[in-house]
Amino acid sequence: MSTKDTTDTSAVPAVPAVGADSPFREGHAPRDEAPQFVLPLVVRIEKADPPARTDALETAARAVLVLLTDDRAHGEGEWAGAVRDWQDARIRKVVRRARGAEWRKAGTLPGITVQGDRAEVRVFPPVPLDGWPKELAKLQVSGTDLDDPEPVTPVDPAGAELPVLWLNPDLDMSAGKAMAQAGHAAQLAWWELDPAEREAWRDSGFRLAVRTAPRERWSGLSGSGLPVVRDAGFTEIAPGSCTVVSDHPALRARL
Repeated sequence: MSTKDTTDTSAVPAVPAVGADSPFREGHAPRDEAPQFVLPLVVRIEKADPPARTDALETAARAVLVLLTDDRAHGEGEWAGAVRDWQDARIRKVVRRARGAEWRKAGTLPGITVQGDRAEVRVFPPVPLDGWPKELAKLQVSGTDLDDPEPVTPVDPAGAELPVLWLNPDLDMSAGKAMAQAGHAAQLAWWELDPAEREAWRDSGFRLAVRTAPRERWSGLSGSGLPVVRDAGFTEIAPGSCTVVSDHPALRARL
């Protein structure tokens, strides 16, 4: 996706146009010919004390936004080139798990650890698809099945006061897959906001919720004009599947 527009990139990352050229649409696109990069996220899952699923999803979504707004990710920052290359290709994210010594080793690499209620997710600058650091390459993608031991606070789809990333109720995704999809959805919402809306969201600490949409409301949400993530189909689900709707109050107000 092009990163060229009139936005002051010394303040915030450029806003790519979202639409026919979206990296989440189905089908081949010119960006498929570009070198492919991936954004690594590592979630800490200790055997004795794993995080709750919703907490992990929300923390992963916030981690993507934290990286995108870090000074190192734009302008002349040390991660800016990698972030530009990543955004000019498919916006891939891969979530792996770590515990104990693995988690501590991952923490020695350049990146940002984001804390949820109890979840911890470390996000790293993008790397070539076939060029993962050895400390991350050996981490497992499988084993990220998490659940919510306590009921999750409901959110009203008709008028949420905070950004909500609505998961498709008809898709069965592992927690790792859903974390990546929530990250995509947060990024889509970010791209569509104007500078003042971005600043307000950042000042809130990127407050957001991830919830599974009520089945009877999914059709309305996914067809409302809000940003929708369409999966490329590399893992778990069919290509073109609508996985998440990005329901930010500022975007909803424009409908």
